[in-house]
Amino acid sequence: MPDTAPNISTHRPVIRQLDDAAINRIAAGEVVERPASAVKELVENAIDAGATRIEVAYADGGKTLIRVSDDGCGIEGADLPLALSRHATSKIDGSDLLDIHTFGFRGEALPSLGAVGRLTITSRAEGDAAQLRVAGGEMDPVKPAALSRGTVVELRDLFYATPARLKFLRTDRAEAQAITDVVKRLAMAEPHIGFTLRDVSGGGEGRVTFQCPPENGDLFDALHARLSTILGRDFAENALPIDALREGFRLTGYAALPTYSRGAAVAQFLFVNGRPVRDKLLYGALRGAYADFLSRDRHPAAALFVTCDPKLVDVNVHPAKSEVRFREPGLVRGLIVSSLRHALAEAGHRASSTVADATLGAMRPEPTGPRVYQMDRPSSAQIQHSYQSQAPAQGAMGFSETPSARFDPIEPERDDARVAEHLPLGAARAQVHENYIIAQTETGMVIVDGHAAHERLNYEKLKRQMAENGVARQALLIPEIVDLSESDAQTLLAMSDQLAAMGLVIEAFGGGAIAVRETPAILGTVNAEAMIRDVLDEVADLGTTQHVQEKIEAVLSRVACHGSIRSGRRMRAEEMNALLREMEATPHSGQCNHGRPTYVELKLSDFERLFGRT
Repeated sequence: MPDTAPNISTHRPVIRQLDDAAINRIAAGEVVERPASAVKELVENAIDAGATRIEVAYADGGKTLIRVSDDGCGIEGADLPLALSRHATSKIDGSDLLDIHTFGFRGEALPSLGAVGRLTITSRAEGDAAQLRVAGGEMDPVKPAALSRGTVVELRDLFYATPARLKFLRTDRAEAQAITDVVKRLAMAEPHIGFTLRDVSGGGEGRVTFQCPPENGDLFDALHARLSTILGRDFAENALPIDALREGFRLTGYAALPTYSRGAAVAQFLFVNGRPVRDKLLYGALRGAYADFLSRDRHPAAALFVTCDPKLVDVNVHPAKSEVRFREPGLVRGLIVSSLRHALAEAGHRASSTVADATLGAMRPEPTGPRVYQMDRPSSAQIQHSYQSQAPAQGAMGFSETPSARFDPIEPERDDARVAEHLPLGAARAQVHENYIIAQTETGMVIVDGHAAHERLNYEKLKRQMAENGVARQALLIPEIVDLSESDAQTLLAMSDQLAAMGLVIEAFGGGAIAVRETPAILGTVNAEAMIRDVLDEVADLGTTQHVQEKIEAVLSRVACHGSIRSGRRMRAEEMNALLREMEATPHSGQCNHGRPTYVELKLSDFERLFGRT
């Protein structure tokens, strides 16, 4: 066995001052992780320069070429060498690192890119344009160039000066997708700026892979149009506008209905003072806002913007500026959760329109060729006369009824039916398969899943009762002692009031131990230690906890399910209409407790297209 460890040297290390080239290559490892990181830095610079149109071109996933062109204010030729110097920036004066109103401020991006690739900057501010080239940290003299306005930054052969980094890049297609994601996020943040993304692999003009023109109108109109372009018309049609203000923080944007959910968190876009971020606190708040409406395998879709005084948030915690720290994180989380839940409650019984589209898609027959002849649609008087003359006597048709396909028609009072048809969910006309209610509305029809709808109504009643009467507690005959570290114990004790409101009562027991005195009665027998540790894990991850609340709501959901109308039960007309009226008056009744729709609305115009009547 050797006398000394292999990583311990017997020679005294010598302290050296690294040269600028090495410093920039080290900085590039933090700032420029992949081609998409370079695109992000260059596009943010273009936005800070006041550009109204930005074009990004790339080749081979950005490995061989990245070119960003803008029509911004430009850079004077004499300032180009300074712009390539480390920690040189026009964004801040360095007196206050919290008062930041721009995307960039660190002054690291351009020198880092010039240290690991072949960088060319061509810019025109006032007067003649100028150009500066730098390769591997070696800068050429500034020379005249031809450019009408703005700036063009061209980066070739990324990481040629640090070839080891190239081995960690993914395929061209994966890198190109990452570039597209970056540009789309920045396009959401700046709806009044036009963006064009072009793949020029193989030379020539290439092909446009993404494009969105500058949007007009106020913030909400412009953002809605931009989100429709980027996320699709379905998202825009099924998203709720959000605008809330609390103690200096403002939340704006759009959040989709629970029935418009996704199988992964791929449609969640969060911004702080216009900056795209990936922050655990904000993602956790978004998840918490929908926790009561979606199962754990479904994820909400949203584009949310938090705006505040720059001094209330620190964006200088990470070189890529993708993480932020709020001075009052609890306030921000509470704003997101309460605003989204209020918007979802105001949506009432509304469900996603994509549900109806999917239903019609399943019903649409296979095309059988062009329609040769189309009859004119008769008038309503002709239809009524035809029905009366052709209606058979009671039982004349002789249909046999089977349990698997039963149709229970309703003969409602005429006046009541006409009134009900003008209501959102219409008047019940029939029940099929002893579960699905068919209702007629003024403009179409509604199909309701009776069990799922009643389950949601019962669940909302139970929640209201719990909110009015509080969470019932059961005292433990012998308090359960849980040993924790002193810091964990202090974290929990600081939240004791919040936990007590949810039925979990704890108190200090000396050192790092806490005593669990009471637990929520509705949960029955619980493993108090396991619950306490789950709460701690959630607090460590998100800064707050909803663990106990979620367990209580899960029990309420099961109780609501067992107390609901069972599939297979035949309902009377007044029961079905009462269910429809209660759905209209109850928030969140458009989806069941797991985020699935409780009803499908089909327009008469859709049916007419389905049967070729238009």
